[in-house]
Amino acid sequence: MKQYGVVLFHTTSAVLRTEKLLRKEGFAIKLIPTPRQFSSDCGIALRFDWNCQERIGSILGEARIAFDALHFLDTMTA
Repeated sequence: MKQYGVVLFHTTSAVLRTEKLLRKEGFAIKLIPTPRQFSSDCGIALRFDWNCQERIGSILGEARIAFDALHFLDTMTA
């Protein structure tokens, strides 16, 4: 079973900027409503393959995109 993570953001503009950047980098990502188990200022989260979490965190840092957190998404409760 594939394991996913989510990036939580404070603003919708940060989500959209990240989506564009990560798609350009070739990541398989999906915009989803922020899962209930996580709190976020923005109602949109970005789902990604959990195996890519370190690289995605680095890319966001290099691009100076503000985000709240990277979380493992437990698909049994999502």
